[in-house]
Amino acid sequence: MEHCKEESLHTGTIELATIILAAGKGTRMRSDLAKVLHPVCGEPMVYYSVNLARKIGSAMIVLVVGHQAEVIQEKMRGNDLVYVMQREQLGTGHAVLQAKDAFRHFEGDILILCGDVPLLSQKTVETLISCHRENSAVVTVLTTLLDDPSGYGRIIKGNDNAIIKIIEERDATGEEKKVKEINSGIYCANCRYLFDAVSRIGNDNVQKEYYLTDMVEIVRQMGFQVNAFLAHDSQEVMGINTVDELTKATRVMEERRK
Repeated sequence: MEHCKEESLHTGTIELATIILAAGKGTRMRSDLAKVLHPVCGEPMVYYSVNLARKIGSAMIVLVVGHQAEVIQEKMRGNDLVYVMQREQLGTGHAVLQAKDAFRHFEGDILILCGDVPLLSQKTVETLISCHRENSAVVTVLTTLLDDPSGYGRIIKGNDNAIIKIIEERDATGEEKKVKEINSGIYCANCRYLFDAVSRIGNDNVQKEYYLTDMVEIVRQMGFQVNAFLAHDSQEVMGINTVDELTKATRVMEERRK
């Protein structure tokens, strides 16, 4: 599925909007500062997700905020930004569901980004969306391959190369943990089906959270295929969870700018 032609997304009849997940505390950062406010090359890391959403021509950008919401709103301003609150940290599925009302008059595609993934390129995202549309997909998941996939949700595929499910590591079997294709946490989804699927997510898992990844199985139960789009540069989809990862991302960004 990853061999789709690259094209600009600023034209066409399908509207595009973006949800940015930015509500987490980031306890592993060992700081009182909300995770997405930690700086990468002088800008809070959430800036890069917002800037990317703008570059690809998002008609609307919805930030799901929670911890230090007021500070994030102060740092990231713009008439194109809509803020919604996730008052309880109940998982990524719950976070996306908080944005449902903001999209009640929207009928296009929604790109779901993470506010702690600052290295994602415009080219990768535009190709992801093009691939999603060429295949008339309901959901397309951005994936990548890692030699050491520890800590990430694994992509479980069927014989047709479509995704059967995404399993979080803490819920995975020994065999599933051997899978090296991982979920980046970034998706493109048809708005009409996205919120229908997300509203059906339960919390029957170790963490008792509403995982956005569970929408894969729900969308399949609705009779639709879920596709994967492979990012060849795994650095692009690196999530920042620790001070060491923040340092690494800053170093990569500095190299890009040379």
